[in-house]
Amino acid sequence: MDKEDKKTNVRLNVLIVGSVLLSIFLVLLTIACVMLIAQIRELGFRACLEEYWKPILLFSAMEFIIFWIGIVMIYITGAQLGIKWRVIGALCGMIPVVNIIVLIKLISVSFAEAAFEKKKLRVDQKRKNLQICKTKYPLFMVHGVFFRDYKHFNYWGRVPAELIKNGATIYYGDHQSAAAVEDSAEELAKRIRQIISETGCEKLNVIAHSKGGLDMRMAIAREGIAPYIASITTVCTPHRGCEFADYLLYKAPEAVKDQVANAYNSALRKLGDPDPDFIAGVTDLTAERCREMDAETSLFDYQKAGIYTHGVGSAMKKASGGQFPLNMSYHLVNRFDGKNDGLVGDKSSVWGQDYTFLENNKKRGISHGDMIDLNRENIPGFDVREFYVKLVEDLKNRGL
Repeated sequence: MDKEDKKTNVRLNVLIVGSVLLSIFLVLLTIACVMLIAQIRELGFRACLEEYWKPILLFSAMEFIIFWIGIVMIYITGAQLGIKWRVIGALCGMIPVVNIIVLIKLISVSFAEAAFEKKKLRVDQKRKNLQICKTKYPLFMVHGVFFRDYKHFNYWGRVPAELIKNGATIYYGDHQSAAAVEDSAEELAKRIRQIISETGCEKLNVIAHSKGGLDMRMAIAREGIAPYIASITTVCTPHRGCEFADYLLYKAPEAVKDQVANAYNSALRKLGDPDPDFIAGVTDLTAERCREMDAETSLFDYQKAGIYTHGVGSAMKKASGGQFPLNMSYHLVNRFDGKNDGLVGDKSSVWGQDYTFLENNKKRGISHGDMIDLNRENIPGFDVREFYVKLVEDLKNRGL
């Protein structure tokens, strides 16, 4: 077990201990309440307190200590609690009955996380020497619109670390967060040539999310980088655009669009984008514009160029299956594009030599953000980290 896995294992052990302490707290509290009620019925409330005040005080002090040690442990180490359940726990702590219900939820989430992550550690440890993600050519991961490749907040969540643990070598697009597809394609082509020149790796396996897939298709079609690409996998990419984007772009008042665009462009310049263009980025997601680009980029013969192509799509089952703003956009997208992941309709994501459509059999489905582990959430029925491990393992098995 490497250093990082050891740290994770220690964190999970602390999480388990905290969950056990809180479970003990609840069990003892339940037993004490039953016994106290029985004594009150027999002796009366005042007589009971007069006779048992010392044991009650001692028990309360013990429960106080057990509770706070347990709650601090899970609050510090529980990744899946998120801000939401930490806040709910704090706000409901003094509300009778509700606090017990919330505490049971906190314990449940913590135990589930520990069990899930412990299992992943065992799986990774067992296959460590197999290096199943050690592909012939490195991975080149390309982000979607309105994001950059930040060192301390990876666009792909916990996915890259899992891939690296299983042997992968990863490079990133490191392009602007919002720009026209043609401009992003030019940036990505330069980045690819830089990687090839500096590493001598010959080719790259591209995994591109959302608009990143459009950017890479344009880069291959226009920028002459096909000889450097071994494969391209697009994930939730709107190859035929988003009808709802047309609606929003053309129905929104010009003043509102300008205000939003100026605020975004100004903020992203401060965060590292040399020349962000919010309107251009959104425009190139419209169905009208994507049809034009698809017609152009479809003329490129990937098979003749020896490039394996794979498309991946997913769908939510209900609005509450996605975090903000996907829970807000789901119904709008559904109206224009049908079944969708909160942003991209299922028909729009279809592309490539092979196509994989993911539908979780659980209630929530799989959102646009889930596909890049945006919220670092363990989703019942869908292990996003393992999905990418298997995807990259397939590339390796193809000799790529």
